[in-house]
Parts: sequence; C-alpha cells; structure tokens
Amino acid sequence: MKKNLTLKILFLLIFSDILETFTHYCFKRSVIGEINFQITSLSDCLAFAQSALASPFLWAALLSILLTFIIWSSILSRIDLSVAVLVASFSYIFVPLVALIFLHEKISFLRWGGILFILMGVILASLSTKEKAIKQ
Repeated sequence: MKKNLTLKILFLLIFSDILETFTHYCFKRSVIGEINFQITSLSDCLAFAQSALASPFLWAALLSILLTFIIWSSILSRIDLSVAVLVASFSYIFVPLVALIFLHEKISFLRWGGILFILMGVILASLSTKEKAIKQ
C-alpha cells in the first residue's frame, strides 16, 4: 500500500518537531538551577531527583513526550518511517534556535555549519525518496 505525504501529515510532522523541541527546552529548564550540582553519593542523587521532580518543567516535558508519542504513532500509521524521519528534521533547526533565544546559549559558526550540512543531507535524502516514488 502506497502511503503519501499529505498536507495534514506534514503539519503533524512539524507539530511533532515543535513538541520535541519544547520537550528538550523543558528538560533543560528543569535542571537549570542544578547546573553545578554534583552527584557524589546516593543521597546527592536522591536530592537531585527530588529537586527535578518538583520542577513544573519536568512534568511539562513528560506530558510533551506522551503527546509526541501519540502524534508520532499516528504519523507512522499513515506514512513510511523512512519518509517520516526525513521530513521530521525541523528540530535540527528548532532546538538550536530555542537554545539561542530562550536559554541564551552561544552557538558557534562551526555548529551552524554542521546543522546546515545535516539539513542538506536531509534534503538530498528526501529527493531520493521522491525519485523512488516516481520510478514506482
């Protein structure tokens, strides 16, 4: 059965990437106050876990993972995995942008270059998927 990428599925893929980016952001925010936290004993580990569990960002991230799972499962029931993963590559741009804008992280020119190469690879792989569909 041929499974085509529709506009609805494309929007679901983009939304899934936005949720994935949100998840990463929330996980980072849930431990921002714990950056210098060192775990050297079991009690340190428990204190870190207690602190993380008290963070609303952790719970938002976990909820986001659940929602992403539901959306991703829906997507995979409609299109091939090899197509879905290629199209769902917006997070390679979204995550660094969110880190830059909201977390004030510095992103080097070299890292942006690497992101550009990844995206070029995704585009080339996507084109090969279209070429395969045309031959069938």
